[in-house]
Amino acid sequence: MKIFWFLPTHGDSRYLGTSHGARTVTHRYLKQVAQAADELGYEGVLIPTGRSCEDSWVVASSLAPLTERLKFLVAIRPGIISPTVSARQAATLDRFSDGRLLINVVTGGDPDEQHGDGSFLSHTERYEVTDEFLRIWRRVAAGETVDFQGKHLRVEGAKALYPSVQRPHPPLWFGGSSDPAIELAGEQVDVYLTWGEPPAAVAEKIAKARAAAARHGRTLRFGIRLHVIVRETSEEAWKAADELISYVTDETVAAAQKAFARFDSVGQQRMAALHGGRRDKLEVSPNLWAGVGLVRGGAGTALVGNPQEVAARIKEYAELGIETFIFSGYPHLEEAYRLAELVFPLLPLELARAPGQANLTGPFGEVIANDIVPQAARSAS
Repeated sequence: MKIFWFLPTHGDSRYLGTSHGARTVTHRYLKQVAQAADELGYEGVLIPTGRSCEDSWVVASSLAPLTERLKFLVAIRPGIISPTVSARQAATLDRFSDGRLLINVVTGGDPDEQHGDGSFLSHTERYEVTDEFLRIWRRVAAGETVDFQGKHLRVEGAKALYPSVQRPHPPLWFGGSSDPAIELAGEQVDVYLTWGEPPAAVAEKIAKARAAAARHGRTLRFGIRLHVIVRETSEEAWKAADELISYVTDETVAAAQKAFARFDSVGQQRMAALHGGRRDKLEVSPNLWAGVGLVRGGAGTALVGNPQEVAARIKEYAELGIETFIFSGYPHLEEAYRLAELVFPLLPLELARAPGQANLTGPFGEVIANDIVPQAARSAS
């Protein structure tokens, strides 16, 4: 089981849907979050992409030298950048980070944003372009010289002179809920991602993706994208969930849902269907709360509860075949610590360094009565 965190390059706060409690996201703040994730034992961080975010490649490039083993899941955008240029960028960042780059293939789901970036393709056409893009990208990244003529893309003599550290190339991650997306995942990517739907829905998507991969003689690994709100007690966690949306007005929800309605993303439609814009039934599955999706696009659900409850839900998804969990929480610096300190000891994780282990400068935590070292919690086997 691998746990990732999230870099909030589109903003951070103690509350959603308001400027109250907002936190300025500077490079220094992103450095704090990344270095905390690195120190706490997170496998890596997802960096979001889109016009509402700082550029993911610049962010990853600037933070890689400031971290030691943290991996960076960075987006490529078929239809917006050349596959050859993208493959060379990936190889460079993978070398300069000593093999810590992961690639998130993002087709895009907001037509307005796509138009602003010069792409006027339909949903179906975007997946056609993504398919052709990856056929070129994978071969160029693997060191081949490529000639390719497709419906949308054409290259002659495409190549990259300098290889990546990871061979044949950094792993490709991808999320999409439509049938074309799942078929694409089965044939061309390494890790299939889903947003945090109830376990039965996730199991159905995993089964479809496995079947698609089998048709191409391949296997897939699976990951899930969720928020998390964990506290010492269940009561505290649910109170924190309520507080997170305490400044969200009905007008704000209506405006957000109207904006999301223009998306042609099937995944976004599935997220919206979980809550229907209503506040009265936000727990859509045990400890799975859809409140974030009232005003936030993309991943709209959170695991809410005490450490034992959150760990149980994580293990429930793991039993379905999920091996990588990409979490976020508000504010991102504090919630990264809560998840690591409260939940990591309850999970079967392989951490590069064990939080709570004594070192040469003193024990973990404050010494009791001047000379008694506090005991660290045992990790789950």
